[in-house]
Amino acid sequence: MPDQVLRLQSILTARDHLLLQWLVDHGVFTTPQLAYALFPSLDFAQHRLTRLTTLRVVDRFRPFRPDGGSYPFHYVIDQLGVEVVAAQRGQPPPRPGQGKANRRRWTAARTFGHRLGVNGFFTDLVGHARTHPDHALTRWWPESRCAQPGAFTRPGSPGDPVDVLALATPIRPDGHGIWTAPTGQVPFFLEYDTGTEPLTELMRKLIGYARLTAAGGPRWPVLFWLHSAARARHLHQHLTGAPVPVPVATASRDQAVRTGPAGPLWHLHGRPGLLTLADLATTSPRGTEAEDGPASESRSA
Repeated sequence: MPDQVLRLQSILTARDHLLLQWLVDHGVFTTPQLAYALFPSLDFAQHRLTRLTTLRVVDRFRPFRPDGGSYPFHYVIDQLGVEVVAAQRGQPPPRPGQGKANRRRWTAARTFGHRLGVNGFFTDLVGHARTHPDHALTRWWPESRCAQPGAFTRPGSPGDPVDVLALATPIRPDGHGIWTAPTGQVPFFLEYDTGTEPLTELMRKLIGYARLTAAGGPRWPVLFWLHSAARARHLHQHLTGAPVPVPVATASRDQAVRTGPAGPLWHLHGRPGLLTLADLATTSPRGTEAEDGPASESRSA
């Protein structure tokens, strides 16, 4: 039987390979998300995604709306796509049925909408960078990568005491990225809020970031991507008078229709006015792991 992965090498483009890596690392995307991030037009994206579906490197489904009609196509990795990514990364071949298990996991997950929202935040940044060549999302880590032991610490020298953070990371952000602009780099942690948790729970999340910085971890901005401007105001009211150990910035999706998360939407706690994401570079100390830390599994280029 011909090696299908080898056969695909002459068919798949660099953009196709990046898309497959995103699906392996981040799970599920909609057609509009992928079109904005990677393609010159929605029509172009639809044609190429249909072709990739025919090649069986990706699979797709279309959820129904509760009030009638259906959502856009949602894309997940298929078995052959998993094999292509494993070969590209020099990993052992995946077990049979891994693609099917992945599809079932994402279509049935209770956090399905949350994951789509997180991925939409990052694809909006990639799409912005596509039309603004002086900007780039130079790192994009999913929640699972952030939770790995030692993800945000450097290994110690031989003979050093065991680094507690290397054994357990005290934070579980929904994602981590590095936004690069002419003014500098902005490494950040993302907390994607659906509005279902009490604000006290959002406040409690900052305890983990305080532990991370106290143990020598990076003091990067924590971005709360909130569902409404009213919720953002209430969160800042809770932050006032409370110890805030790391830079905290908020923005709301109901204010982001025209600019997306790269635009002047961010309210840095303790500072008046709105900032772009690139403006937050001034809150990040120089010389952190942002410039020479672990390599990203999912880059935007």
